[in-house]
Amino acid sequence: MLHFDLAIVGGGLAGTSLAVALRDSRLKIALIEPAPPVRPSGWDSRVYAISPANAAFLERIGVWRHLDTDRLAPVTAMDVRGDAGGRLGFSAYDTGVSELAWIVESSLMACELWECAKRQGNLTLITPARPRSLEFRHDAALIGLEGSDPLSARLVVGADGRDSWVRRTAGLSAENTPYGEKGVVANFAATENHRSVARQWFRDDGVLAWLPLPGNRISIVWSTPDDHADLLCTLPPEELCRRVAEAGAHVLGDFELLTPAAAFPLRLMRVPQTVAPRLALVGDAAHGIHPLSGHGINLGFQDAAELASRLAGTQAWHDIGDPRFLAGYQRARKEETLLLQTATDGLRRLFRNPSPGIRSLRNAGLGLTDSLPMIKNSLARYALGAL
Repeated sequence: MLHFDLAIVGGGLAGTSLAVALRDSRLKIALIEPAPPVRPSGWDSRVYAISPANAAFLERIGVWRHLDTDRLAPVTAMDVRGDAGGRLGFSAYDTGVSELAWIVESSLMACELWECAKRQGNLTLITPARPRSLEFRHDAALIGLEGSDPLSARLVVGADGRDSWVRRTAGLSAENTPYGEKGVVANFAATENHRSVARQWFRDDGVLAWLPLPGNRISIVWSTPDDHADLLCTLPPEELCRRVAEAGAHVLGDFELLTPAAAFPLRLMRVPQTVAPRLALVGDAAHGIHPLSGHGINLGFQDAAELASRLAGTQAWHDIGDPRFLAGYQRARKEETLLLQTATDGLRRLFRNPSPGIRSLRNAGLGLTDSLPMIKNSLARYALGAL
């Protein structure tokens, strides 16, 4: 049996970034993943808005500098529209930063993280492999694997997504609130230049976001009720282009479809306990959030950064699986996660309320916030700094 200090189950963005962030540590690490990431042909329809704080994290761990700059798109302004005339705008210039976020393809980050992991001396990549058993003892956790020999570790990190096998097997509960919505994603080429502006509309049929990609391309996330999402995914390309352009008032002209539409179910997921003896959760295994805020993976990267910082600071005699040590990680991440989940869920509920009085108030609130630059820019700087 192989013995490790740390075993990370799940080689997605959060799990692999945690491993790479510990490249200079004394820890002996295993990363267990069923299949390494691959780049699709063309453009990846799954993209993320990476905050400046997380771009800095990826730079610190040696990943950001290797990303293909021709595939990165900065967001220098954001235009948010309500469903009854309300409007709120943010700009990087007014906020005092060079960009509000970077739009990056998921697979681009995943593949570069994996390349960094392959070069890491204190990391063993165990792939293809799936965990089939997990047993916690007083001094170690034992993991049985399909396709590989079993191993032991002083600490197991569950980074295996929102339906986490590790979380379920360890008996940690997850409180799921389905939204009855799906996020429809697709990429388009537009006839007009987006000028690095991200756009978002709160509509009767959900929340539509247009995210800039290099050139005149955009990526969309349309969070909409299940039946409407299913309809969008079955439309012919020309009709889908027409509907997406029309939903955004044709501000970028006509569209050409670059990637087929795909949809994923949306839900709020709260995990009351993200640690247990010899166990910690990161990323989607630890929380789920509505995509209207664009902060899902940013929370995951900050989980990885926080846990890596604490693990890197330990000495050989420290027990990294001790629940008292892990409680510090849970406390450090709980407030930010709860704040964003509550704010995002509340905002979604507010704009899904059909009451005419509520509709007027929420749109007036957008306009009022937009008219108070000190408050607006303070909120933006807080979000950029926290995430």
